[in-house]
Amino acid sequence: MQNYWMALLVALLAAACGKSEEVPYQPTFSQPASAVVKEYVVGIHPLHNPARLFEVYGPIIDTLNAAIPGTHFQLEASRNYEEFDKKLYSGHFDIAMPNPYQTVRSLKFGYRVFGKMGDDEDFRGIILVRKDSGIRSVADLKGKKVSYPALTALAATMMPQYYLHTHGIDVNRDIENRYVGSQESSIMNVYLGEVAAGATWPVPWKAFVKEHPEQAAQMEVKWQTEALLNNGWVARADVPTEVVDKVAKTLFALNSSESGRKILERLPISRFELASNATYQPVVDYLDRFSRTVRPIER
Repeated sequence: MQNYWMALLVALLAAACGKSEEVPYQPTFSQPASAVVKEYVVGIHPLHNPARLFEVYGPIIDTLNAAIPGTHFQLEASRNYEEFDKKLYSGHFDIAMPNPYQTVRSLKFGYRVFGKMGDDEDFRGIILVRKDSGIRSVADLKGKKVSYPALTALAATMMPQYYLHTHGIDVNRDIENRYVGSQESSIMNVYLGEVAAGATWPVPWKAFVKEHPEQAAQMEVKWQTEALLNNGWVARADVPTEVVDKVAKTLFALNSSESGRKILERLPISRFELASNATYQPVVDYLDRFSRTVRPIER
């Protein structure tokens, strides 16, 4: 009998110990709707190589994230214009900053314009040559190679090609066009002597001059085109209006603070500004003229 009571006591003690080690019940609560963070993908057309793009535009994305609660904006770079075009026209980006050609095309794929870069006077094509190239006139380019970032680059490809066309060059027969993938590549093709001339636009050229003064000193801007409207900001149609308005307000206010102006200097531009679909009608007209006189483009 004594053994029986001893066994029972051991069993009760063990059960008591087991209960004391159990984790007490903790209720779980669903996350309040106000705390849910909505993700938005932001695409910037290949103004620079991906590493440089994150360096320059990352602070803008950080500013948006700090200024707009309940949202998270993620910057996504593209390796080249072709990759960016595929993402934009498939609706991959929620918000994007395309070049003006891509801006007007994006309207057919469910986007709307809400803003743009300022400083339209800087949106022009420039054609670079080496100072020791012997190129003196546009006619000297006949039979030679000319580099551009991509077929769909407006300021750095189409506008220089239109300039050459209006100065006696048949860009489809008189020269060899090389589409090299980025602004930096077009500039470097000139520096390395791979081409007789290379096209770009002032923003990447200014950055190159600042970062590589010795190499830049061996080149010169030989010709420049007329100016056109600068790059646009577009939002996909299903992005809530209140979110787009907050993004626009944040972007347009950058030039009103010292920290914001420092961010803009890295681009380099002085401001972003309000724009709409109608703002880009002059670009539509230019593209129509280019397509009829120089070479066909998708519109």
